[in-house]
Amino acid sequence: TVADLFCGVGPFALRLAERARVTAIDSDAEALAALRRAAAGTAELKPVTAQQRDLFRYPLGRTELKGFQAVVFDPPRQGAQAQARELAASGVARVAAVSCNPASFARDARILLDGGYRLVRVIPVDQFLFSAHVELVAHFEK
Repeated sequence: TVADLFCGVGPFALRLAERARVTAIDSDAEALAALRRAAAGTAELKPVTAQQRDLFRYPLGRTELKGFQAVVFDPPRQGAQAQARELAASGVARVAAVSCNPASFARDARILLDGGYRLVRVIPVDQFLFSAHVELVAHFEK
């Protein structure tokens, strides 16, 4: 089972559901409704559960994280400091962090490293051609 945190309309959740059960969490009700429709209309996916929750105010706690083998999180520019703290204290084996802000990524990555994760690799993704914006995708393991 995989958690997709700050999932939006679910681009990661839908791909992950090709191989695993996914719990997708975001605060945006419309985005979650779109994810539910997409999951229902896509054949051969494992179950996708979409939940509305403000992860900035109510991050998924270490007890709630116990059932997940992996977590993907792709927060807005401010990062996911509170959620990173809960992940750092959890036993989740693999974490994928996606970020559009190097400063908040560095802060959240430091929290994970201090919590016992090892940074396996970071991949820059230049998906916004002709702009200074670059996405980062990082793989952490515990």
